Amino acid sequence: MPQSSQPLMDVFVSVTDPRQSNKVQHSLPEVLTVAACGILVGADTFEEIELWAQEKQAWLRQHLSLPNGIPSHDTFARLFGLMDPKEFEHAFRCWVAGALPGLSPQVVALDGKTSRRSAKACEGPLHWVSAFAAAAGVILGQQATPAKSNEKTAIPELLATLALEGCIVTIDAMGTQPSIAQAIRDRGADYVLAVKDNQPQLNAAINDFFELFQSAPPDKTPHHVSEAVSKDHGRLETRRCYVFDALECLPAPTRWPDLRCFAVIESTRERQGRMTRERRYYICSLVPDAEQLAAAVRQHWGIEDRVHWCLDVTFADDQMRARTGHAAHNLAILKRLTLNLIRLDPAKRKGSFKTKRIIAATSDEYRAHLLGLE
Repeated sequence: MPQSSQPLMDVFVSVTDPRQSNKVQHSLPEVLTVAACGILVGADTFEEIELWAQEKQAWLRQHLSLPNGIPSHDTFARLFGLMDPKEFEHAFRCWVAGALPGLSPQVVALDGKTSRRSAKACEGPLHWVSAFAAAAGVILGQQATPAKSNEKTAIPELLATLALEGCIVTIDAMGTQPSIAQAIRDRGADYVLAVKDNQPQLNAAINDFFELFQSAPPDKTPHHVSEAVSKDHGRLETRRCYVFDALECLPAPTRWPDLRCFAVIESTRERQGRMTRERRYYICSLVPDAEQLAAAVRQHWGIEDRVHWCLDVTFADDQMRARTGHAAHNLAILKRLTLNLIRLDPAKRKGSFKTKRIIAATSDEYRAHLLGLE
């Protein structure tokens, strides 16, 4: 379970101030703390952060010195543009490690997301690969890449920073590479990797095997199977997970370190008399266990609605227009840190992220509690 995290001021002290010391009017930890307060209560731009902080200056002075008042939005923009994002990201990961000292056993989902409006004149938008601890609901870290196609290089760099021993790492098809599977095993974790057309021979082999399996008597093909049925809003969905250890049917199975099984998850959906069917294929280093593998895949998709959706809808990540230097990069890290703050709240207040940001905007006590300013 998450533990109480250290106060943000202590986290921000470890970040190097990039400004000339003789020109500094606002200390870096205090500027970052004010910015975190602003993001927490619903301010999504530097201008909004400044306006909120001006209104709450009396409260902020109870916890911060602010000898020269509230920084201007230009000061926020300059500082965020100058800060080394790698160093800021390192501080983020250290803070998370302190709040979650032990992950195992847990599913850690890796997936990419683009901040669509962060593009500059000669550069594409900022793309991220994030690691999400599904049971804790917390982002463990992220790695920025110039484009989605660079995920294959970003994933090993992100894995190298995480303590994953005993965990199950799940990745979509972009990360289904032997080198990435090896990087996961090197961290003491197991992998569940999606197989699509980026591995055409492997994809075709699993598809052909499953077609043959369905046409032959099942008792002659050793396998494990689990089934889950859900009904919601007039839709009936049945998900069956089939797991096989017939690795000799795959092309060059030894390319995949410690490969133990492969799986087919077949979903059928019935709605208003219409039926659709979908298959998804996976390779895995776990012992064949249909229940465990199906649960890991379900938890992987939590990163879409519990991280990507929250960032876009609640934190306006797709609308972020900060473009000066590293500003977009550092502001994105701060938004993810703030998302974690709400998730790590031991009080576990009820309500959506939007509701909790409204409460943080109106309750000085709740805001101070989340930020560790008490």
